[in-house]
Amino acid sequence: MGSKKKIDDFYRTFWEISTQLHSSTRTQEVMQLAVTKASELMQAKGALLRLRDPETQEFKVAAACGLGEKYMHKRPVSSHSVLTDAILNRKVLVIRDLWNAPRVEVPQEKWDEGVRMMLDVPLALKYDILGIIRIYLGEEREFDEDELDFMVALSQQCACALNTAQRIETKQAELDHLIVRTDKLSALGRMAAGIAHEINNPLAGILLYSSSMRKKVPEKGPLREGLDVVIGETKRCKKIIEELLEFSRDRAPDRRPADLNEVLGKALRIVENEFHLHHIQFEEQLSETLEDVLLDEVQIEQVFVNLLMNAIHATPNGGIICVRSGTDQKRNNAWVEIEDNGCGISPEHMKKIFEPFFSTKSQGTGLGLSVTYGIVRNHNGDMDVVSEVGKGSRFIVMLPTIKASQSKGGKQRDTGETSSFPVRVTS
Repeated sequence: MGSKKKIDDFYRTFWEISTQLHSSTRTQEVMQLAVTKASELMQAKGALLRLRDPETQEFKVAAACGLGEKYMHKRPVSSHSVLTDAILNRKVLVIRDLWNAPRVEVPQEKWDEGVRMMLDVPLALKYDILGIIRIYLGEEREFDEDELDFMVALSQQCACALNTAQRIETKQAELDHLIVRTDKLSALGRMAAGIAHEINNPLAGILLYSSSMRKKVPEKGPLREGLDVVIGETKRCKKIIEELLEFSRDRAPDRRPADLNEVLGKALRIVENEFHLHHIQFEEQLSETLEDVLLDEVQIEQVFVNLLMNAIHATPNGGIICVRSGTDQKRNNAWVEIEDNGCGISPEHMKKIFEPFFSTKSQGTGLGLSVTYGIVRNHNGDMDVVSEVGKGSRFIVMLPTIKASQSKGGKQRDTGETSSFPVRVTS
């Protein structure tokens, strides 16, 4: 390769530049550092970095130093004009003839500025070209293979650092968005609780007087119909208020040993009439060896009622709803599965179904599944859903058995897929 001194110089430079590149977590800082170091290393008049836009596939100027700063506002160039064989093969493209090189725009301008030679160095990451660094040299030089290979190695370090910075910034943006949403939901919960209490009393009065008036008016007539509308809408408002209050509460569950099958049976009896009204067939496959679970029976009953009502609303007349239960011995979980053959959930809605106020129903409040999921999580459990449009949905509630709760001291467990059935986690 050359003398030992040359090897030492390459190694020292490589280590210094790599350390600086990987110490930065901001995309713009990494790109600026890349062009600055490239220009210094080559004792050039300046350098410019074009970054590939993943949407348009064009290469846009993203950073520059020295002479390159003059071209910061240059228009993007197409991939066809940048991705030559040399660049695609991770080689440095040496441009000696400025006047006849198709990649050089306005060669006279470059010449007047003292540019006599240019290098295009690819920023390559695995099989992808992230961008190129163009280096402007003030004199013609000869480069041996070792120098060109060294530049490629450095450019790969730049590409790795750039990719890492981009991923960090993306995750940071997602985290910032989540923090803002969490703050909004927290404020909304406090506001909802206050408003709900203020509205609940007037609604109770409206419902009382309208129901009393309804008993005194003729069976048929516009007044009776109008009062029916008032009563129906008042009840709907009260239901929304109750759900808002439930959503805003962070009440710890009063957990006691209970048979999950018995709690499920109570929920089924509550919605039994709905099965008959909608002519829905019901199938039951409950485990006879289900282990007891520490739970708040009232809250978990509410979970099952909500899921069963959702299944009924999603299932057409004559459809089938199947309820199953079982134990995952490996994870010490007891699980209940509610499956329907209804309309299913579209992929774009799948990630939103547990979000507060998201609903696909015209009369829905969007709080049912949020409250349901919150109750399950407060029991150190988890909820999964698998769905396909036109074929139905399957909701799975998983709760730790008493054995699991005791071994983990009531702490929240590490949830995942159960071993008894395939599950895609969407929450």
